[in-house]
Amino acid sequence: MEIIRAEGDFRKIDADLLIVPIFKDERADSGLLAALNELTNGWVKTALESGEASSERNKSVLLHRCEGLKASRLALYGAGDRDKLGLLDLQRISGSILRSFVSQAIRSIALVVRDSGDTKRDARAVVEGALLGQLDSSIYSSNDKPRPRCERLTVVSESGTADFAEAISSASIFAEATNFARELGNEAGNRMTPIELARRAKEMAEREGLGYEELDEDEMKELGMGALLAVSRGSAEPARLMALSYQPENPSCDDVIALVGKGLTFDSGGISIKPADDMDEMKFDMCGGAAVLGAMIIIARLKPRIKVLGVVPSSENLPSGRAYKPGDVLRSYSGKTIEVINTDAEGRLILADAITWAINRGATHVIDIATLTGACVVALGEVRAAVMGNDEALIQDLLGAADQCGERLWQMPLDKEYRDLIRSDIADMKNAGGRVAGAITAAMFLKQFGGSVSWAHLDVAGTAWITKAMPYMAKGATGFGARTLASFVINRASK
Repeated sequence: MEIIRAEGDFRKIDADLLIVPIFKDERADSGLLAALNELTNGWVKTALESGEASSERNKSVLLHRCEGLKASRLALYGAGDRDKLGLLDLQRISGSILRSFVSQAIRSIALVVRDSGDTKRDARAVVEGALLGQLDSSIYSSNDKPRPRCERLTVVSESGTADFAEAISSASIFAEATNFARELGNEAGNRMTPIELARRAKEMAEREGLGYEELDEDEMKELGMGALLAVSRGSAEPARLMALSYQPENPSCDDVIALVGKGLTFDSGGISIKPADDMDEMKFDMCGGAAVLGAMIIIARLKPRIKVLGVVPSSENLPSGRAYKPGDVLRSYSGKTIEVINTDAEGRLILADAITWAINRGATHVIDIATLTGACVVALGEVRAAVMGNDEALIQDLLGAADQCGERLWQMPLDKEYRDLIRSDIADMKNAGGRVAGAITAAMFLKQFGGSVSWAHLDVAGTAWITKAMPYMAKGATGFGARTLASFVINRASK
């Protein structure tokens, strides 16, 4: 989709549809709506008074052939209470507009960004939301008539004076990278294997000018990555560890930020097998790894002055005669031993070796992201992801980065007493602590591999995909985390 910034009078914009958001308590006798009311010979006032048009979110009314407008159609679109609109609201309104209005007859849309305290921020949210709303998840449909797509989006300010060039450029990069992560997540498990994920990661790294390194199972075995390799043992698909590196010419500091994403391309639970219901959704268990790859695209294009390492350990977790099993003891890459209590607590095992590998490669700060626990979904639902760590300043920076791009995190505790829940009688730790505080004990497990570096963990199990289509986004992977991670890195480089 082509994104165009328009300056000057919105009445002169050539488009199939001009959309004007309307807010709570707006009247047809003042401001922008008064101008539109005059152009439409009183239609705006009539629509508002009759209730056909209102500020109710996602409610719209359409007028064809409006004299005085170059656009073929005019729509008034309910946007709610102006004072309560956040970035996420604007993104969702924009995504809903794209998904509801695009048709065979409407391929070009002009959207008026209403004047506010930060109109450029609003324009960025509008463009991100539109691009995210445009993605279609039905990638294997044999339907000869694909869903119509918007070919051109024109963004114009209410006053006609705001310059949105930078906002559009930044928003396009963030949204395109997030959609890249979503496309990886939406792939079928028989296609998106560890080998295929590695192939796409390498292809992307070469395209974006990033360094790339890949470890196969023989190399991992030589290094002693017993935790990652144990998870992979039940599958005929070999594991991979991918590392993408970004090296700026003149770093602003000595920090090396490692982004480590869980890339479990399918998780049956292994010997501790999951229930059949909804197991198909376990193709999304690699969405943490996809988010890291998306973040690396943003970083490569915006070029912050800080070193970044993106690490994605990838395998399948399947039952077989070779699969690891409850009661096994594994030796991780760090040398620490792990008693396996539940083979469905596998994500933390592959992350443990990847975190150690990143630290050995010089990482001073490690942020891991994973669809790690059902317990996180029980605690926070599908609204927020959890953040925990050993560095409060790092956690606060991540919370700020998430707010900055319309993603939502919630800090959960990591008190030292939770360590007792994963103590083992025969090894250094257990890989699961039971039903109590499950999201926290998973993070506590990972903390054991963070060493002395600054570390944080994002559990995105409830936010990485949606199980039904929303007005603003197609069903499937959301790409959650890619924008937060990239925003954190960019902010860190500017300190």
